[in-house]
Parts: sequence; C-alpha cells; structure tokens
Amino acid sequence: MRGCRLLATLFLGALGISAWVSPAASAAAEPMPVVASFSVLGDMVAEIGGDHVKLTTIIGLGGDAHSFEPTPEHVRALSEARVLVVNGLGFEAWLPRLLAASNFQGQQVVASRGIEPRRLLASHAVDTGAAQAGQSHGHAGHDHAADAGAAQGGAAQAGAGQAGQGQAGHQHEGDIDPHAWQSLANGMIYARNIAEGLAKADPANAADYLARANRYIEEMKKLDAEVRLALGQIAKDKRKVVVPHDSLGYFGRDYGIEFIPIMGISSQAEASARNVAAIVDQVRAVGGAAIFLEGSANPKMAEQIARETGATVGGVLYADTLSEPDQPAGTYLGMFKWNAGQLIYALRPAR
Repeated sequence: MRGCRLLATLFLGALGISAWVSPAASAAAEPMPVVASFSVLGDMVAEIGGDHVKLTTIIGLGGDAHSFEPTPEHVRALSEARVLVVNGLGFEAWLPRLLAASNFQGQQVVASRGIEPRRLLASHAVDTGAAQAGQSHGHAGHDHAADAGAAQGGAAQAGAGQAGQGQAGHQHEGDIDPHAWQSLANGMIYARNIAEGLAKADPANAADYLARANRYIEEMKKLDAEVRLALGQIAKDKRKVVVPHDSLGYFGRDYGIEFIPIMGISSQAEASARNVAAIVDQVRAVGGAAIFLEGSANPKMAEQIARETGATVGGVLYADTLSEPDQPAGTYLGMFKWNAGQLIYALRPAR
C-alpha cells in the first residue's frame, strides 16, 4: 500500500509539474512570426530561421514589386509580426503606408545595411524619366529619392540602418539601384543582417540562427567561386547582354558583364523610340550580344531588337522574384545558379 501511495503521489506530482511547465514550454516552442517584404528575402529568412520562424512573405512568387499595393491581409500579418525584413534602398515604396496601417511595433531588419550601393547611369535616369511622364525612374512610378526617404523615414530602425549608405542622410535623385541581392557578396551581407535581426528578437535561438547563416554563406561562397571560374573563361569583350530593365547591375559589377537595359529600372517603364534605336545601334556594334527576357517583363521590345539586329534571344532571367518552388529558380541560390547558367551558356564561344 505504501508503495502504491508513493507511486500515486509521484504520479500526481508529475501531473502538477507537467501542468506548470507545459504553458512555458509551449510558448517557447511557438515559432516567431516574421514578415519578409518579397520572395527573395522570404527564402533567405526561411533558410536562416528554419522551424523557429512563422514566415509571411508580402510580395509572393511572380509578384511585381514595382506595381504592388498592400492588402488587408498584409496589414494583419504585419500587425502580428515580431520582425519585419525589408530590402531598403528605396525598393519598398509602399512600406510607409503599410507600417502606418498595421501599427507595426516589432523589429525592422534592413537586409541591405552595409552594402556598397550601385549608382545607375545618368542616361538611364533621363530616358526612363521621360518614359514616366517626367518623373525620375523608380518603382511604381515614384521617385527613388522620395521613396527612399519616405520608406526609410517611415521607421526609425530602417532610417538608421541605411545611414552610412548615403540613403538616409541625403537624397540621390533616383540614382540608387535597389537590386543588391543580385550580388552573392551582398547576399552574404543580407544573410548576416537577417541572422543578427532574428537573434536579437529571439535570443533563445540566436546560436541556431547564426549557425544556419554561416552554413548558408558558405554555400554562397562556393557558388560565387564557380561562377567566377566559368565566366573567367569568356573574353571580356564578349560579356555583353541586353536585358529589359536595369536590374542585374550588381551581377554585372561582380562578374564583369555589361548589361544593356532597354528601359530603366522599373518594370512599369515603357521604352521610348529613342531608347530602342539606341539599343539597336549598340547591339549591332557589339555584333554578338545576347538578348534575355525577364519573368515579369513584356518581351515585345526584346523580340523587336532581336529581329532588327539578328541577335539571339536567350531564356528568362529572374531579377525581382523567384520562380515556383519546384522550379530551378525557386530559391535565392537556385535563382542565382539559373541566371548564371543561362548567361554562361549564351556567352561562351561556340565549340
């Protein structure tokens, strides 16, 4: 009997301890709600956060950041989030409205903090400005300088995060290229910033975030070396590519490719007759430039230039969005491998 009473006491005690511990354990196991602004950042957050985060991506696969408008669902998701990961550099022109509507009180992570921004060519700004009825080139027809100031000024964290990059301190009249993820060297900076932001918001899992980011960065370093080796076998004067928009400049800067954009930076821009004539002249002068399409861009202008120059039209390159998850460009590293592979295939000498 004494043994039975002891077992019963221990059993009831265990139930009491279990009832006392379970709520805390359950709370600790609950994934942290995180919002990423678009698909590339969403994939990075998923890679680094793993099971510790519950992710919502605002601009999903195939979405166009240049024409995006937030919905009530996005407002709700952001109001419940503990972390918001954005690109910065004026990319999220819609951010101030969403922050105001959601009353977001969490931590904002500017993934591009610390990168060296690429400046756009003045000619691109002029041409696209004319195409957009006198406005300087930008996303959704907005001025990049105004968007950068508003988007980052809308939240103190983002504004501070861009200090030192020349974004928060003064305006650049729309000459900053926000597509910094198109460089693996920048992608490594993005990964570190995201890991540090997640770790700050969720210290209990900080070590795991940093470890996952380090493994991710090692993959980027390996891929970067492979791309450099492959492109290094192609003569520099043959590394010329016509693209719809000026969105792959960071890739070109890293690997010595000259991208010739038909339009400016926004997928909503329309090419003027002067733009097209100038590109035709450039392609004819090069005598071997490949022409590539973009997933969200209208192919008509590229096809017209190909007809007039005899240039070969290559495949689709991904700039602002990933492909479907089951496709080769369905992740950030997959997108980079796809783009690099398409370019290398088109530019390498015929065997």
